[in-house]
Amino acid sequence: MKRKDIYTLGVLFILTILTALFSNLENIKYVAFIILALSGIKFLFVAFQFMELKKAHALWKGLIIGLIVFFIGAISLIVQ
Repeated sequence: MKRKDIYTLGVLFILTILTALFSNLENIKYVAFIILALSGIKFLFVAFQFMELKKAHALWKGLIIGLIVFFIGAISLIVQ
Protein backbone atom coordinates (compact mmCIF):
# COMPACT_ATOMS: atom_id res chain seq x y z
CA MET A 1 0.00 0.00 0.00
CA LYS A 2 1.28 3.44 -0.86
CA ARG A 3 2.17 5.97 1.80
CA LYS A 4 -0.55 8.33 0.55
CA ASP A 5 -3.17 5.59 0.98
CA ILE A 6 -2.05 4.97 4.54
CA TYR A 7 -2.31 8.69 5.34
CA THR A 8 -5.78 8.78 3.81
CA LEU A 9 -6.87 5.81 5.91
CA GLY A 10 -5.50 7.58 9.00
CA VAL A 11 -7.48 10.73 8.20
CA LEU A 12 -10.60 8.65 7.59
CA PHE A 13 -10.11 6.94 10.94
CA ILE A 14 -9.72 10.28 12.73
CA LEU A 15 -12.83 11.69 11.00
CA THR A 16 -14.78 8.59 12.04
CA ILE A 17 -13.75 9.06 15.66
CA LEU A 18 -14.72 12.75 15.48
CA THR A 19 -18.11 11.77 14.08
CA ALA A 20 -18.62 9.35 16.97
CA LEU A 21 -17.65 12.02 19.50
CA PHE A 22 -20.00 14.60 17.98
CA SER A 23 -22.86 12.10 17.92
CA ASN A 24 -22.79 11.94 21.72
CA LEU A 25 -23.22 15.71 22.12
CA GLU A 26 -26.75 16.91 22.77
CA ASN A 27 -26.20 20.55 23.70
CA ILE A 28 -24.96 21.77 20.32
CA LYS A 29 -27.66 22.95 17.90
CA TYR A 30 -25.88 21.95 14.70
CA VAL A 31 -24.79 18.40 15.56
CA ALA A 32 -26.59 16.92 12.54
CA PHE A 33 -24.91 19.38 10.17
CA ILE A 34 -21.47 18.68 11.66
CA ILE A 35 -21.95 14.93 11.31
CA LEU A 36 -23.18 15.32 7.72
CA ALA A 37 -20.23 17.56 6.86
CA LEU A 38 -17.74 15.08 8.30
CA SER A 39 -19.43 12.28 6.38
CA GLY A 40 -19.26 14.32 3.18
CA ILE A 41 -15.56 14.94 3.71
CA LYS A 42 -15.01 11.22 4.26
CA PHE A 43 -16.92 10.45 1.06
CA LEU A 44 -14.77 12.88 -0.90
CA PHE A 45 -11.59 11.34 0.51
CA VAL A 46 -12.72 7.87 -0.56
CA ALA A 47 -13.94 9.02 -3.98
CA PHE A 48 -10.83 10.99 -4.87
CA GLN A 49 -8.21 8.67 -3.38
CA PHE A 50 -9.51 5.12 -3.71
CA MET A 51 -11.93 5.45 -6.64
CA GLU A 52 -9.30 7.48 -8.52
CA LEU A 53 -11.66 10.37 -9.21
CA LYS A 54 -8.67 12.71 -9.08
CA LYS A 55 -7.74 11.44 -12.56
CA ALA A 56 -11.26 11.90 -13.93
CA HIS A 57 -12.61 14.72 -16.09
CA ALA A 58 -13.36 18.01 -14.32
CA LEU A 59 -17.07 17.55 -15.03
CA TRP A 60 -17.20 14.41 -12.89
CA LYS A 61 -15.27 16.08 -10.09
CA GLY A 62 -17.66 19.03 -10.12
CA LEU A 63 -20.71 16.78 -10.20
CA ILE A 64 -19.56 14.74 -7.21
CA ILE A 65 -18.69 17.81 -5.15
CA GLY A 66 -21.97 19.50 -6.16
CA LEU A 67 -23.93 16.38 -5.23
CA ILE A 68 -22.36 16.29 -1.78
CA VAL A 69 -22.99 20.00 -1.18
CA PHE A 70 -26.60 19.68 -2.36
CA PHE A 71 -27.21 16.54 -0.27
CA ILE A 72 -25.77 18.03 2.91
CA GLY A 73 -27.67 21.28 2.38
CA ALA A 74 -30.99 19.56 1.68
CA ILE A 75 -30.74 17.18 4.62
CA SER A 76 -29.64 20.01 6.94
CA LEU A 77 -32.69 22.06 5.95
CA ILE A 78 -34.99 19.13 6.54
CA VAL A 79 -33.49 18.26 9.94
CA GLN A 80 -33.44 21.84 11.25
